[in-house]
Amino acid sequence: VQLQASGGGAVQAGGSLRLTCAASGRASGRLVSNNAMGWFRQAYGKEREFVASISWNGGNPSYGDSVKGRFTISRDRVQGTVYLQMNNLKPEDTAVYYCAVDRSSMAVTQTSARYWGQGTQVTVSS
Repeated sequence: VQLQASGGGAVQAGGSLRLTCAASGRASGRLVSNNAMGWFRQAYGKEREFVASISWNGGNPSYGDSVKGRFTISRDRVQGTVYLQMNNLKPEDTAVYYCAVDRSSMAVTQTSARYWGQGTQVTVSS
């Protein structure tokens, strides 16, 4: 399974972006349909941090404290795709964003993630 993230770019503070992560490869949709998916990010010089997670059926959304109320995660289970709608972006949201598929069905963690995408850069200017 390969994960392809897209939708990153450069925006001004207060703007919005929508990230997409699509699973590809043989039987990829089936392989990820019963697994939790989510997003992490890593700013330059900092450790990778949790952004958002969603369960296999689109429930149980969870968010990092710094993005609560501004970001929304969703997924298309059949297509094996996960989305991250980012509103009211701030300069501190600048980072490379990575999508991930977990070994479990309920939530994604860094230690239990099974597949990782290649990352997409988000840059927010003040």
